[in-house]
Amino acid sequence: MNLSLKEKNAVVCGSTQGIGRAIAVELALLGANCTLIARNEETLKKVIRDLDTSLDQKHSFLIADFSKPDEVRAIIEEHVKHHGVHILINNTGGPPAGMIMDAKEEEFLKAFNQHLICNHILTTAVVPSMKKEGYGRIINIISTTVKIPLKNLGVSNTIRGAVASWAKTMANELGQFNITVNNLLPGNISTQRLVSLIDTNAKKANTGIDKIEQSMINEIPMKRFGKPAEIAAVAAFLASPAGSYVSGVSIPVDGGKTGSI
Repeated sequence: MNLSLKEKNAVVCGSTQGIGRAIAVELALLGANCTLIARNEETLKKVIRDLDTSLDQKHSFLIADFSKPDEVRAIIEEHVKHHGVHILINNTGGPPAGMIMDAKEEEFLKAFNQHLICNHILTTAVVPSMKKEGYGRIINIISTTVKIPLKNLGVSNTIRGAVASWAKTMANELGQFNITVNNLLPGNISTQRLVSLIDTNAKKANTGIDKIEQSMINEIPMKRFGKPAEIAAVAAFLASPAGSYVSGVSIPVDGGKTGSI
């Protein structure tokens, strides 16, 4: 199986922590040159130092705030003027928890900009390079909510579904150019976002964090939370030559929790 990403250039968004960071680490291990995008320069520098360089990989970073789409557009358009891109990982933090009836209109607009609009800006910027290289892998980190909406995630359920539909449409259009577009759907993964969701649910139910955590684990067939590295492993396969005929799909990585085939 050819998993080598040597001489491939990857752009990895939201890569200072959690799933994004784990994906950058995994892609670098397979030989990719990684360009990280996030807001915090100091944290970006720390992650860069942790990335593998044993195959002479060259890593870099770009600073952008995904709540400001024009800022994202400026930095990626400048980047592609000087660098080819083979792999794009669209990933950013999810919207806050909350009932959909309690959501304000501006919350939908903010999430729409951070997720779908920024994904579109990044994708349309790198596709010309992928066409030229004859190799493209676009991987969107979304959520299992595109399969079954989850309670108390009204805004997230809505926006994730929009991104999944956008990605499928994009896959249909780009397949002829040897560019794949896929979605990874993390379940309950041990990240700061999961900690925040557990804390929110505990306060809402006026109960202990341990009780909420155990209740969530009980719903997972594998009886544990996932690890960011387990998402990264699937992302790495999809990014590799071995994943060349997988496109337009949404793959849950959730320990079997999603209640659909």
